[in-house]
Amino acid sequence: MSGALRAARKTLENPWWFEKGIALNNEVIITAALTGAGDTVGKSEHVPVTPEQIARSAVEAANAGAAVVHIHVRNIDDGKGSRDVELYRETVRRVRESGVDVIINLTAGMGGDLVIDQDDPLKPVDGTDLVNGLERLPHVEELLPDICTMDCGSLNFGEGSQLYISTPDMLRAGAKRIQELGVKPELEIFDTGQLWFATKMIEEGLIDAPPLFQLCMGIPYGAPADPGVLQSMVNMLPEGANWASFAIGRNQMPWVAQSAILGGQVRVGLEDNLYLSRGVKATNAQLVERAVTIVEALGAKVATPDQAREKLGLKRRS
Repeated sequence: MSGALRAARKTLENPWWFEKGIALNNEVIITAALTGAGDTVGKSEHVPVTPEQIARSAVEAANAGAAVVHIHVRNIDDGKGSRDVELYRETVRRVRESGVDVIINLTAGMGGDLVIDQDDPLKPVDGTDLVNGLERLPHVEELLPDICTMDCGSLNFGEGSQLYISTPDMLRAGAKRIQELGVKPELEIFDTGQLWFATKMIEEGLIDAPPLFQLCMGIPYGAPADPGVLQSMVNMLPEGANWASFAIGRNQMPWVAQSAILGGQVRVGLEDNLYLSRGVKATNAQLVERAVTIVEALGAKVATPDQAREKLGLKRRS
């Protein structure tokens, strides 16, 4: 059993945080990360691919208790992650026309993939999709979501020779444009150095208050899914920041408890984990329902979209 799972199970059985004065979040925002861009389509029939499927999954997740839906899109023919504005346009239109009340969070992280040749590092190979910071934003500029993500640094992304590239110059340019658009950036943090730089952008006035952080745990090779690492990252956050955290795979549900206990919001969904339990493949709605159960078992409430807007400093868009 992982350390995160042991800690979460102990937490649910013995609510020690009341005695220790830990800042349990009493009104928890749940984000559903619906599909991502990873190689998961062939691993579960529940991973949505088409705009219709992604939008339907968003509505189901919202009805299950998610105040926010985090949206990637995928190529319809092969299921791989895409930056196609038309796919975003159709997906967002379907969500908005559904009449469901939910906060829309679009990824702006696509376009940072660099795969290099081991023998010739200056030669990009298949799988590379690398553009500058502004070229990652055309769908944000057109659709004006409530939130869009910013991956706040470069990273050795798993094994092999794949890198995620997000330089300080790219980030500053992207942050400035997102600020001009009036969209809330979600600062995705995969390691402590990225948190350091995101805080610097706040100090430079590129991120409006209150800032929103997403602490991303367990992605090789960023911050490990360790409760002590999460606590240290929370300690580094600037005063007044809103934050959430998630961990991938089997640590997803224990991390719901970890985040809420430390005062944060939570994220679940098929982008980060395909299973409800061992051998049982999940839908996004089922993962949200499980997160609701954990939040309420901790003695907290699940935030509505309007409560989430107030907490995050968002305006309801027409």
